[in-house]
Amino acid sequence: MRELAKLKGYYFTAVVSLLFAVIGFTYNAWRMEVSESNNNVRTASFEVLKALAELERNVFAAHYDQDSIKGNPREGWVQVGLISDLSVLIDPKVESKANVLKTQWGQNWEMLPTTESSATTVVAAIDEVRVEIKDVLSSLQ
Repeated sequence: MRELAKLKGYYFTAVVSLLFAVIGFTYNAWRMEVSESNNNVRTASFEVLKALAELERNVFAAHYDQDSIKGNPREGWVQVGLISDLSVLIDPKVESKANVLKTQWGQNWEMLPTTESSATTVVAAIDEVRVEIKDVLSSLQ
């Protein structure tokens, strides 16, 4: 009888241990997945923020400095393309704002050197993407 009670105790301990091991492994796998996802979002976000700064510099050079080299529209298109491509990795809201930026850039890049409203429109679209990225970064777990 005593032997049976000991055996039941061992079985119970083994089952509980196995249960804790499975729960621990599951949590660890989930946490690693979330951490990797957050890391990818952070990396893409920082790259987009850098590209946004470069694009803003391009807009300012084109409009305020009338510098066709630093304000080269081809460089602007490269930055807009990079922003658009990386925004997919961050969040659907950021992707949406990046698409608006791409549209605004496409409609206004030719008039940047001469029209204040073109520069203002593009900079406002840049700021919208920037704000959305900051919201996403602050919400990461």
